[in-house]
This record gives sequence, C-alpha cells and structure tokens, in this order.
Amino acid sequence: MKEVASSVEDYIRTFEPEVQERLQHIRKIIREHAPEAEEGIAYGMPGYKLHGKVLVYFAGHTNHVGFYALPSGHAQFSKELSAFKQGKGSVQFPHKVPMPSNLIAQMVQFRVQENALKSTKSKK
Repeated sequence: MKEVASSVEDYIRTFEPEVQERLQHIRKIIREHAPEAEEGIAYGMPGYKLHGKVLVYFAGHTNHVGFYALPSGHAQFSKELSAFKQGKGSVQFPHKVPMPSNLIAQMVQFRVQENALKSTKSKK
C-alpha cells in the first residue's frame, strides 16, 4: 500500500516525471486562480480549501489525472467535460491527451465564486 504523503510536494514526487509535470501544472492553475486557498493532503491526495470549505482536489493515476471540483463544479461544466470519463464529482484527464488548462482554470474560478457566495451567506 502506498504511504500517504504529508505535503503536496511529497505527493507529486511519488509519480513518474511526466505525471509530476501534469500534477504541477494543475497545482499552478489552482494557485493562480485561488491564491488564498489552503493547500494540504485530504483523502490521500492534494486538496484545497477556501473560506473553510472544500474547493477542489486532484490526484495522479497510472493512466490519467483525476480532478475533483465537487458535483456542482462538474455540473456547471458538463458540456465541456463530456469528452472525458466522469463520475458525479470527478473527471479523468488521460495522460495521452493535452491537459485542458483553460477548462481547469474556469472550474477553479467557478468553485472560488461558489465558496465565496456560501461564505457570505453563512455570515448573515
């Protein structure tokens, strides 16, 4: 069984260089579009929280990178994600296809706005 990483850097280092590059790319997109998000390891993968609420997760796998923007993030971009294998709150980006950077950025931005709205509502 794979040991659980204690940091995102440690997690990324456990993969082959090509996969590391893809994971670092997603990490960079998240940090650019959610600079205030807290980064950590949750459920054995990199996770981000903003305003105390889950923002997104990502994970490396043998044949793909998983991206998890919760069901709401995936529902919002269902048309754009239709070319990829999905679950209720997950999508798989195969290693053999280019990373959809703009789509990932849009999904992160959507989740940032969604978390900000939830945070504002909970303060009332």
